Amino acid sequence: MRLPAGRGWWRGRALAAWVPGAAGPAPPPPLPGPPGARALDRLYSSAARQEKVDMSRFPAENIRNFSIIAHVDHGKSTLADRLLELTGTIDKTKNNKQVLDKLQVERERGITVKAQTASLFYNREGKEYLLNLIDTPGHVDFSYEVSRSLSACQGVLLVVDANEGIQAQTVANFFLAFEAQLSVIPVINKIDLKNADPERVVKQIEKVFDIPSDECIKISAKLGTNVESVLQAVIERIPPPKVHRNSPLRALVFDSTFDQYRGVIANVALFDGVVAKGDKIVSAHTQKTYEVNEVGVLNPNEQPTHKLYAGQVGYLIAGMKDVTEAQIGDTLYLHKQPVEPLPGFKSAKPMVFAGMYPVDQSEYNNLKSAIEKLTLNDSSVTVHRDSSLALGAGWRLGFLGLLHMEVFNQRLEQEYNASVILTTPTVPYKAVLSSAKLIKEYREKEITIINPAQFPEKSKVSEYLEPVVLGTIITPDEYTGKIMMLCQARRAVQKNMVFIDQNRVMLKYLLPLNEIVVDFYDSLKSLSSGYASFDYEDAGYQTAELVKMDILLNGNFVEELVTIVHKDKAHTVGKAICERLKDSLPRQLFEIAIQAAIGSRIIARETVKAYRKNVLAKCYGGDITRKMKLLKRQAEGKKKLRKIGNIEVPKDAFIKVLKTQTDK
Repeated sequence: MRLPAGRGWWRGRALAAWVPGAAGPAPPPPLPGPPGARALDRLYSSAARQEKVDMSRFPAENIRNFSIIAHVDHGKSTLADRLLELTGTIDKTKNNKQVLDKLQVERERGITVKAQTASLFYNREGKEYLLNLIDTPGHVDFSYEVSRSLSACQGVLLVVDANEGIQAQTVANFFLAFEAQLSVIPVINKIDLKNADPERVVKQIEKVFDIPSDECIKISAKLGTNVESVLQAVIERIPPPKVHRNSPLRALVFDSTFDQYRGVIANVALFDGVVAKGDKIVSAHTQKTYEVNEVGVLNPNEQPTHKLYAGQVGYLIAGMKDVTEAQIGDTLYLHKQPVEPLPGFKSAKPMVFAGMYPVDQSEYNNLKSAIEKLTLNDSSVTVHRDSSLALGAGWRLGFLGLLHMEVFNQRLEQEYNASVILTTPTVPYKAVLSSAKLIKEYREKEITIINPAQFPEKSKVSEYLEPVVLGTIITPDEYTGKIMMLCQARRAVQKNMVFIDQNRVMLKYLLPLNEIVVDFYDSLKSLSSGYASFDYEDAGYQTAELVKMDILLNGNFVEELVTIVHKDKAHTVGKAICERLKDSLPRQLFEIAIQAAIGSRIIARETVKAYRKNVLAKCYGGDITRKMKLLKRQAEGKKKLRKIGNIEVPKDAFIKVLKTQTDK
């Protein structure tokens, strides 16, 4: 079907259909102009037609800012859906499933990756309340999102599954809220399940968190059972924000996204003052001045307002066109009214590093801008420039965990259409230098190594350090023996073991990070039939016997395949890399020896056999000496070829060896 020409054709049709005296305002007249940016035109017209909400009708004592925190899959987003429906923010339909999970990757995987904000308007006993809800992720890799969201809140709903009980991430998230001195309301969800045992979970909460049993609210978010009492508890138990509306503006940027048309959209929590469209604001981080183009609340979609007042959470668009301008944790204040900046956030500490390279070097600049825009939305990723002889120019990215890395890669592909090569993840090691010359060169005694190729030799180092984490495993007690054996095989040291009820055990282990980074979680789940849960937190560094393992092809070092391993695991890792290379390298006319070496000692070897012409084909019989002569001549030729033959390792062979192993 051909569409009518002109940018406002659909408006023209609306006008033709509208008759004077009909209910509602007349649609705006059609706009002249070229047939371009129809979607943009529609976006702006719908925003213009929305009625602006007057936020001054919510005094600070009628505002409640809270987050929903829980372990993975305990029903946070479903509870958020019911709260949105109860307050009339969204219509009640059967399609309301994880409304706040807006990203494609969240829909596909069924997990929350980004913390999402929604403002709810709720009437109770004649008073109108403003409830700012933040739905947070549950996976350990996104705990930075949780800690950031808590900075904009005064209380939390701690959701626990009535069937599974307290899990590892429940414990971690509770302590994040406890350290931030927030009010905690325990909510026991999924009481409609056949195997649900809410009384057992109440006892667990009382034992582990020391919260009285009468404070727990039992609900079913899926069916909407008793969800009304959650809203009442939020109003009664969570304190209103302590703010000063007459003081100068102080706003904390706790999240931001990049819009191709409107620039940076900053999610802000106002601690003091008021901000309105047309105000001149300054960023405490960059000292740049901006004019506010739009302020509003997320309801859960953007809804413009006249002003935002202290104690409220909303969004702000101020014409920031560069992705580096909206730093998460930044303080915004009014021009010529400087204030003491808010403490902000401690930066996320990357646990896993991986090389990222464009598949084709001509795509480098496109990938660069895609990474910049995505890191604005996901500020926990660290980026360092890097280059490799085999894969060209790229970056070394730091992530909070393996799932975080996979999700970042998936978002690059889905949101920015960028295809990349991602190398095997490594962890950051440290080396304490012993030579004065090197200390002078690096300007510090202790250096951090994120690229294995830069690993210093043993002679120049007094000791190597590897990162360790304190892991919490919660499991049914029948799997304890298997899990202990798994942890011991991964060089773990047991710190604690507590029974949280008759059949559940909480184990605490000190684990080297490089032992858990790739496949520990998968092994744990398969050993425990999926019942064990795992969470970890950074525990600093410890000394370790680390070695640099080189890979040689016919005696020549291959720089891209250098790996850092623990002395005890060197043989296993070396053999695995040699086998992968053997499968990936194309055969030559001469034999290729693939060796893994530590210093001058070879620890593993595989051989790629040569292509071989059958030189005996012309001999139909005759003397054996004739055959031996021909074979000897062929062997000499192969030997000569091997000396002068240069092995060109194809790019796809590197990719197969360096790429993350999905089949592990």
